[in-house]
Amino acid sequence: MNWHGVLPATTTPFHTDLTVDHTLLAQHTAWLLENGCTGLVMLGSLGEGATLELDEKIAILKTTVKSAQPTQSPVVAAISALSTANAVRLAKEAEDAGCSGLMVLPPYVYSSDWREMKHHVLTVMGSTKLPCMLYNNGLAYKTDFLPEQIAELAQQHSNFEAVKESSGDVRRIAAIRSLLGDRLSLTVGVDDLLVEGIAAGAVGWIAGLVNAFPAESVELFNLARAGKTEEAFALYRWFLPLLRLDTVVKFVQLIKWVQAETGTGVATVRAPRLEIAGADLAEAKSVLAAALANPPAIKSTAFPALQEV
Repeated sequence: MNWHGVLPATTTPFHTDLTVDHTLLAQHTAWLLENGCTGLVMLGSLGEGATLELDEKIAILKTTVKSAQPTQSPVVAAISALSTANAVRLAKEAEDAGCSGLMVLPPYVYSSDWREMKHHVLTVMGSTKLPCMLYNNGLAYKTDFLPEQIAELAQQHSNFEAVKESSGDVRRIAAIRSLLGDRLSLTVGVDDLLVEGIAAGAVGWIAGLVNAFPAESVELFNLARAGKTEEAFALYRWFLPLLRLDTVVKFVQLIKWVQAETGTGVATVRAPRLEIAGADLAEAKSVLAAALANPPAIKSTAFPALQEV
């Protein structure tokens, strides 16, 4: 499993009747890889995993694995559930579906102390032979895995290979590296922290706005990794207002709206989310209009024409 590079936290496209659009899903995932992404992360928060039934999750993974086969790119399944038993079941199903790795989340809804959260993630990691990434996002999931705790987890399972660090504190990346060196691959999980995270030692980016701007995202990542500071910040300045859409409560609705406006997806979301409106929509229109009025030299390839199937 290669945790390096840009791995989109991929959105899940829905028909107007809210069933999963597998035709569009296959088109979108293949297009992301065509534009330089190194792999795909499915069923995460941006993929509206909490609104998907188990059979839908398995079908999404199978579609994505098939679309990734021509490039032999890895597909990573986000493993989140209300119970540890259901998380283990999904991990096993993901392995059977042909996924290359897992992104393990703390349990939805219930968060507690280190003893219980450690048991949950270690049980999931121990249930599979697949390489695993820990998703640390204390703001969203109320469970914050501290660097010392991550180091303890790393001693338990050799298939624990990476961390998606989404605390919003870039110092966490340096802190984990100081404890573990290169034992874990560290990835940035907050879009508007990419350049800073790479400078601190991250080797990958689990990205959001990449769903609409993959080549631009890959170029930004590559410039940052190459230490081309001036060129990276020139592109970063253009991208930042868009990247900040990934850092607010309605990030799913906003990113899918950007996809719809750029012809790279649909805005449809499942309740309790509703498509953006009012002041949220007005602000998003302003941000996107400014970005499109002054695009960078790098540009993603044209997306296949969208059509309802």
